[in-house]
Amino acid sequence: MENGPGSPATITLAAEADGYFSGVAPKAAPGTVYRFELDQDSSRYPDPASRFQPDGPHGPSRVVDGSKFEWTDNAWQGVKLEGQILYEIHIGTFTKDGNWKAAEEQLEELAAAGITCVEIMPVADFPGRFGWGYDGVNLFAPSWLYGEPDDFRAFIDEAHSVGIGVILDVVYNHFGPDGNYLKCFAEDYFTDKYVNDWGDAINFDGRNCGPVREYFVANAQYWIEEFHLDGLRLDATQQIFDDSPEHILKEITKRIRTAAGGRSVIQIAENEPQDTKLVRAFEKGGYEIDALWNDDFHHSAIVTLTGRNEAYYSDYLGSPQEYISCAKYGYLYQGQWYQWQEQRRGTASLDLKPCTFVTFIQNHDQVANTLRGERADRLGAVGKFKAMTTLLLLGPGTPMLFMGQEFAASTPFLYFCDHRADLSKQVREGRAQFLGQFRSLALSEVQSVIPDPGNPSTFHACKLDFTERQKNEPLYDMHKDLMKLRRGDPVFRAQRIHGVDGAVLGAETFLLRYFGDEHGDRLLLVNFGRDLHLDPAPEPLLAPPHDRLWRILWSSEDPQYGGNGTFPPDSDDNWRLPGYAAVVLTSEPETKKGENGE
Repeated sequence: MENGPGSPATITLAAEADGYFSGVAPKAAPGTVYRFELDQDSSRYPDPASRFQPDGPHGPSRVVDGSKFEWTDNAWQGVKLEGQILYEIHIGTFTKDGNWKAAEEQLEELAAAGITCVEIMPVADFPGRFGWGYDGVNLFAPSWLYGEPDDFRAFIDEAHSVGIGVILDVVYNHFGPDGNYLKCFAEDYFTDKYVNDWGDAINFDGRNCGPVREYFVANAQYWIEEFHLDGLRLDATQQIFDDSPEHILKEITKRIRTAAGGRSVIQIAENEPQDTKLVRAFEKGGYEIDALWNDDFHHSAIVTLTGRNEAYYSDYLGSPQEYISCAKYGYLYQGQWYQWQEQRRGTASLDLKPCTFVTFIQNHDQVANTLRGERADRLGAVGKFKAMTTLLLLGPGTPMLFMGQEFAASTPFLYFCDHRADLSKQVREGRAQFLGQFRSLALSEVQSVIPDPGNPSTFHACKLDFTERQKNEPLYDMHKDLMKLRRGDPVFRAQRIHGVDGAVLGAETFLLRYFGDEHGDRLLLVNFGRDLHLDPAPEPLLAPPHDRLWRILWSSEDPQYGGNGTFPPDSDDNWRLPGYAAVVLTSEPETKKGENGE
């Protein structure tokens, strides 16, 4: 232990129950750096529960007093899932400086644009100069790459001051391959009972699992309690194996609610098999997580935008019926046969609230799973992208944007990580092999140009350029107006269960009708194909409410968004829908002959 000049002090720890050791370090003031020396060897290790690693995961730990930060968010009540517009951020590439202070400067602009809650990609300390964060090894220590722990607190405090919630992506399914010293302290942190896709499975249900469980539950509590976070996004929950009477995810849910006190907190889970047990009530055997990522919506969207359905897009057609079903029922696969995996996929979700499903057309994984890390607006016609964005932001699910999406950022988002040479080579080869599941990306001439994850240029290429807010102003304005419409219109804002129905109008055209009761109905017309003249129009959902007529409320073809204008779709010529466009209709009282002085 070191605290300023002089020889380091040594403190002997006494054994306690359950494998713990403890001692008192009276001079360990904030700023003190320290390591642990274990009985079985003379090496010195960082604290597995370190609050900060100023030199990275291989260096000494530093004492941090989180209670000294002066919060100003006493009136903040937290966030509830309903009504949120999520925004996923990687701190290292969100700004040129890549730190908390620079990110904090952008919060006011995000709030003005309509974002209500940012989702931060993992920040638990990891090795190297850059990385996505999913190889974290010090779960309690915010990465030194982004600043001090109090810089993170200041970011959250400022977010709350402008009305934005903050949730953190946490990885409780594995540790990274470099810098994880837990096995040196106890073998029981891991188990060979299960096969984990990313290394050793964590021991949540085996011998001596009690302290292991507490390590992770305490971590979840720590982020909520000491950083005032508004919730957690749980990475790859299908790789969290637990056969205990009370699943670790259920225990985490309970703990963070207690830690939040009177504030509302939310949890969002990524779960590839689409198991809705995660969001079911405790009394029904569930874990009461609030929401699930909806990959089905994304996969259909990419097929529509690109016309390609390779690899894990194989079981999607991008058809109108898929979007109607997503709007009404959340997941598309709720137990049907899934050819790509040669097994059934998904569980029933017909009864779940629409907000339970987080929908997106971009996220960190899916943008990076392209050859050049290209974003969705670069993959197809701009008109299709605008129509798809309309569907995303006005759909009944909980929409999520990926950083820069709102202003059509031209910067890519690639896979990057900085490891030692031998591990970096394995990562590079593994990345190429993973992308090889796409037939087009398996070609030798393509494999040779896949960006090297370990090259610093790959990381730096992903940093956003905020001058593009002005350069791409029409698309930025479109996103802002859609978010304003979603939050301001009582019908789109409602996210009512069974509040939406839909109909297929053509091979690439469909409608969604939102039932608004006293607020009137809304009609969302989406056409991913060429102009459509619907005559006849034998579809009852097209009919306006009694004694009312449809009028245009919003259109992706508005000239201010770079469009060509929109003629009223419902006319004496029956229905005409513009190609590559989305149009929102609202109803207004019909003016009968003789009224208004006629």
